[in-house]
Amino acid sequence: MRIGLYPGTFDPVTLGHVDIIRRACSLVDKLVIGVAINRDKGPLFDLEERVSMIEAECAVLSAETGCEIVAHPFENLLIDCAKDVGATIIIRGLRAVADFEYEYQMVGMNRQLDNTIETVFLMAEAQHQAIASKLVKEIARLGGDVSKFVTPAVQKALTERLK
Repeated sequence: MRIGLYPGTFDPVTLGHVDIIRRACSLVDKLVIGVAINRDKGPLFDLEERVSMIEAECAVLSAETGCEIVAHPFENLLIDCAKDVGATIIIRGLRAVADFEYEYQMVGMNRQLDNTIETVFLMAEAQHQAIASKLVKEIARLGGDVSKFVTPAVQKALTERLK
């Protein structure tokens, strides 16, 4: 069984994330969505809320693709999380060249820690390349329409949180 790990903070999960998840499902039999506990970022949604959003969004994708998708919170090194869940592939989404520079460094470090785990980059579809959770939160905070960037359920959660 091919197991992939797609890590991120998912604060909140966006249509860009959903696009990468959908396409990653064609590469693996099981996709673990690693929901990072990153205390330095000060997330808008707590860990349980982010995991719940991922699970809700991925239930439909799992049924559509036939890929088992599970959410897995983690706070350790990414490479250790991959080992914990049995992943041999780390999935990373790229939006722009700036993402690649950071990701390239991460791959180099991860390969030094464990060269049996491969990293695969998936480019976001053109309509999702500008979407970033940070920007989605900013738009929502200022009363803008985020319906082009997130699902209706996530939009509702953002609206309720920012009231």
